[in-house]
Amino acid sequence: MTQENAQQINLLNIAGNNAGNKIQINHGNSGQSDSDNDAQNDAENKIRDVIIAGSGPAGYTAAIYLGRAGYKPLVIAGALTPGGQLVNTTEVENYPGFPDGVMGPDLMDSMQKQAEKFGAEIVFDDVVSVDFGDGSDAGALKTVTCDQGEVYQAPAIVVTTGSNVRKLGVPGEKEYSGKGVSYCATCDGFFFRGKPIVVVGGGDSAFTDAEFLTRFGSSVTLIHRREEFRAAKILVERAKANDKMSFILDSVVDKISGENGSAKSATVRNVKTGETTEVPAAGVFVAIGNTPATEFLNGALELDEKGYIKVDGASTRTSLPGVFAAGDVVDSVYRQAVSAAGMGCRAALDAQEYLDSIK
Repeated sequence: MTQENAQQINLLNIAGNNAGNKIQINHGNSGQSDSDNDAQNDAENKIRDVIIAGSGPAGYTAAIYLGRAGYKPLVIAGALTPGGQLVNTTEVENYPGFPDGVMGPDLMDSMQKQAEKFGAEIVFDDVVSVDFGDGSDAGALKTVTCDQGEVYQAPAIVVTTGSNVRKLGVPGEKEYSGKGVSYCATCDGFFFRGKPIVVVGGGDSAFTDAEFLTRFGSSVTLIHRREEFRAAKILVERAKANDKMSFILDSVVDKISGENGSAKSATVRNVKTGETTEVPAAGVFVAIGNTPATEFLNGALELDEKGYIKVDGASTRTSLPGVFAAGDVVDSVYRQAVSAAGMGCRAALDAQEYLDSIK
């Protein structure tokens, strides 16, 4: 940590009357032992201007804006899928500025590099717990703890942890996960070359995955619980025109069966007639939506009935001062990359205003 940053943090603490968490910056030995100084320096090095918990379009956009504003955000991007769900997405056709489309992982890689260009520090770990206080002390340091044990503090936090894939919850799903059952077409499609594939879902992700999987599978059967699809019309029309694709509608998967340790078929039930059918499936790809990744908050912020973080109107302010949220962890309606990026911009501006107010 530079002297300038250390002084800035001390000023933030003083401005916030943060008696309980104030870090005294000592630039000399003042009689302290080397071990005391090392411990103090280590504590100081864990303090940042602002922490972004999560990545994806919302997190990286927030990092870009905060970095350009002169703050040096720490982005705790995630351990397994830094960049969010777009890392597991094939071609993205509707992100502005890419007339020929862009691969999801490439888009996230570019956003990460842009954030780093403006001073963002990226840590590939997961936030497992937080201590945001009760909001009574303006400018107080908030604490986040990572899976690998690192603890960081900042007066402002932006939560952009997104959402996790929703599972079917049927017999055989867990047993054959990684052995035929998958939640990532781009990751696992290659393994089912020349084999029958099933895709469960009816939204954009399901149709995008299904079209991608026709490159590998001998056939791709899309199973949807309703007669109508939620996917964009262009995706539906493209799928219907694909000779490798077929559809089973008004139906759900009741069970996934296999042999020799690998998935072999899916038991499909018509929700109107109750009739069941055994559909051959070496690969079962699940694309039925997501749940917000808010478990790590453990009640620290106010959530809605579905588990999404509540924000104040069109802002990104949460139930606690100095804590902001953006992207799919807030948005249960639009859930688009471009809308998440826009919300990440708003979160950065809200956080900047807050940080300026407590100087």
